[in-house]
Amino acid sequence: MLLEICAYNIQSCIRAASTGAGRIELCSDPVQGGVTPGFGIINYVQEVVSIPVSVMIRPRGGDFVYDSDEMEICRRDILQCREMGCTGIVVGAAQQDGSLDADKMRRFAEWAYPMQVTCHKVFDGVPDASAALDLLIDAGYTRVLTSGLKRSALEGAELLKTLVTQARGKITIMPGGGVRSSNIAAIARATGAGEFHSSAILNTTDGYTASEDEIKNLLKELNKIHF
Repeated sequence: MLLEICAYNIQSCIRAASTGAGRIELCSDPVQGGVTPGFGIINYVQEVVSIPVSVMIRPRGGDFVYDSDEMEICRRDILQCREMGCTGIVVGAAQQDGSLDADKMRRFAEWAYPMQVTCHKVFDGVPDASAALDLLIDAGYTRVLTSGLKRSALEGAELLKTLVTQARGKITIMPGGGVRSSNIAAIARATGAGEFHSSAILNTTDGYTASEDEIKNLLKELNKIHF
């Protein structure tokens, strides 16, 4: 079982690493749902934590329909992350109807190689989850962050279980969205997933910083699960 912490600041990264989380998703601007962080914090996080760091690649808030200028920004950010030795990136692009943009998704993976590539929650807007998952498998993605096309992973548990079965041995399904210590065990049992994503933020007025106690409790609940 692995817990990934979505971190918006250095304090969250340090707490995630020191309490036993398995990976950090590093983002900026929680109000926009996460965009590409500055390279200063990316570099510093890699110096001070010993767990893998996946960097959000998202040039702006809003939708995931990117024009050629925004794709060029993504390309440069991805190449910079690769040069800095990042473990992976988190990325996604959609078409107007919400389906994944196959060409752009493949280009992201090509630019990122050999880093790990996670498809973020752009996946939750697709009209056909099974077809979208096949596209990502074909493009060489490492994992998919999804709430099962619902508002939360607990609500989407039924589809998540189906995706876990479809993905087995090909790509990792990582439930995320409303994952807390109070429900992570139920999500794990209902989906059969082995990786989980949470911000562990309990108080947004505290600089959107992950709670050390919540991270510990998330891990405590995960440790109770045995398949």
